[in-house]
Amino acid sequence: MQKITPFLWFNDNAEEAMNFYVATFKNAKILHLMKQGDGKVFGGSLEIEGQEFKTLNGGPQYSFTPAISLFVNCATQEEVDELWAKLIADGGEEGRCGWLKDKYGLSWQIIPSALGKYLGDPNPVKAKNAMQAMMQMKKIIIKDLQAAHDKE
Repeated sequence: MQKITPFLWFNDNAEEAMNFYVATFKNAKILHLMKQGDGKVFGGSLEIEGQEFKTLNGGPQYSFTPAISLFVNCATQEEVDELWAKLIADGGEEGRCGWLKDKYGLSWQIIPSALGKYLGDPNPVKAKNAMQAMMQMKKIIIKDLQAAHDKE
């Protein structure tokens, strides 16, 4: 059992959101649904890539903010492209530098692992070039980062 578990407050669509996340990520499943006496789901738990999340239909008092985001480390451009497309579908919004909001307002960072390599290059010129390229992007494009990084 993990000691700290993110808790996601939805207005009234926690079950819909849980199903969306399970359909979006290959390694995801609903662990438990909590139902009211009338059978309506008021919350539950799901697992995405080994990380458990709790959910609640808490009402409209609170909504998500980009101050908290879920960072997804992607191995390939194909993984970035697939998750990006799925998470912005049906009302999500693209942000800058690999950030987006899904249709429920939850912020995600869809980041290729190559980004850390390029931004952390010990050559400050190469690292700066990669940073400047990233700052111009919405979805991170690895080949464009590499091209910027490699130019002198």
